[in-house]
Amino acid sequence: MNEQIIDVVKTATPILEILSTLFIFVIGLIILTIVIVFIIDITQNKNAILKNYPVIGHFRYIFSSLGEFFRQYFFSMDREEMPFNRADRTWIHKASNNLNTTSAFGSTNNLSITGTAIFVNCPFPTLDEDAVATKNVVIGKDYCDIPYDAKSILNISGMSFGAISKPAVLAFSNGARMAGCWYNTGEGGLSPYHLEGGADLVFQIGTAKYGVRDLDGNLSDEKLIEIAAHKKVKMFEIKMSQGAKPGKGGILPGAKVTEQIANIRGIKTGEDSISPNRHTNINSASDLIEMINHVRKITKKPTGFKSVIGSFDWLDDFFIEINKRGLSYAPDFITIDSGDGGTGAAPTSLLDDVGLPIKETLPLVVNKLEKHNLKNRIKVITSGKLVTPSQVAWALCAGADFITSARGFMFSIGCIQALKCNKNTCPTGITTHNKRLQKGLNPEDKATKVANYVKNINKAVEIISHSCGVKEPRELNRSHVRIVQNNGGSILMSDIYPTNNNNKK
Repeated sequence: MNEQIIDVVKTATPILEILSTLFIFVIGLIILTIVIVFIIDITQNKNAILKNYPVIGHFRYIFSSLGEFFRQYFFSMDREEMPFNRADRTWIHKASNNLNTTSAFGSTNNLSITGTAIFVNCPFPTLDEDAVATKNVVIGKDYCDIPYDAKSILNISGMSFGAISKPAVLAFSNGARMAGCWYNTGEGGLSPYHLEGGADLVFQIGTAKYGVRDLDGNLSDEKLIEIAAHKKVKMFEIKMSQGAKPGKGGILPGAKVTEQIANIRGIKTGEDSISPNRHTNINSASDLIEMINHVRKITKKPTGFKSVIGSFDWLDDFFIEINKRGLSYAPDFITIDSGDGGTGAAPTSLLDDVGLPIKETLPLVVNKLEKHNLKNRIKVITSGKLVTPSQVAWALCAGADFITSARGFMFSIGCIQALKCNKNTCPTGITTHNKRLQKGLNPEDKATKVANYVKNINKAVEIISHSCGVKEPRELNRSHVRIVQNNGGSILMSDIYPTNNNNKK
């Protein structure tokens, strides 16, 4: 018996040795693979997540890919995530990386949901050879010493240096230059990184007047002149309120107020930067007109204001006062922000429950401009979750001249909707001043993605407009889109919000 056991052991020993050797080899191979992947991830500059979180960052992409196969069992569908759903984020990712944006099988968009916009295709769509280039729009023509000839339908909305990082600002400013669109500085002042990229800039004057304030926090004409002297600063925007926090000023946590940011803004390092909830010198429609004209007189450049719309009555008073004084007193543009808007930090009560959505306010504001015969004088810029071609095309139909986006462009440079914007821990380096996290954001690579996003969204909007039978996107109007109602049927937007400017097809 003992001899039999010894024989079995002798026979098994080579097998065990082979298995143990194989096990050690496999473990060694796994370790070697991890080391190689780590080195590749840590040295590449195209993906912030993989650079900041080498090796483990790959699991995000693995799970994202597997989600396509398992979502029917375990995960939510493409259009159920908030605040931006997977379908929209996927389209932006593909567009910014110049990937194929076509889809297969069928739409995941539920066309029966109340409020859904459905474009009215023409039986005889515009042929490619009959299409024309999208027209430029001049802002401030005949009323400014230095008007602005704006090229792009889609532009970058206000994102302050401070709320976003140095490499993010460089990516946006360089990308905007490459795409031929403008970049709004946000209320945090003009940084050297805005200028370094060479983009057309819109300087935003927030309620704290960062970058153009004196020691007492009042508007400084000398600093306005200094900012306006930069040729790349094309317009000035007075921010009355912001989409995600109407009635509340900007909030920059002290952890993000570096010495450089403090110097640009004119505040103390390391302390929370809290803007007043409104301009203390603007108490009425007349005061707003006075400030617009003062800034325009000093800068000689187009000047307008940005506001979230809640109450509508004040707009009638504002437009009536303009007509009394004359068209030269009108703002050169109005930026309509939305209760759908985004922010780096805001009280949840304002974020969730204050400010009307852009689907309601944009057509109504345009109607008021039409009513007071000011639509040709005052250009309309709009923002608020307008990040895909259909959303941009809808805004053109409603009467917007330009569309701006912040979060759409954040997605284009790698934002993963981690919702950490207010904590200085953004894993992609976009909204953090942590140098370790910033190193994953390569401005040169991301600038190309910004330009790709603009190019591809403009191209897709052209496809929609040609399907509707017009030669270029700015010819779209409210008769080109229908809005789904409670009963599942749809009505032309031109019937819901009739204007004097609809040419029904």
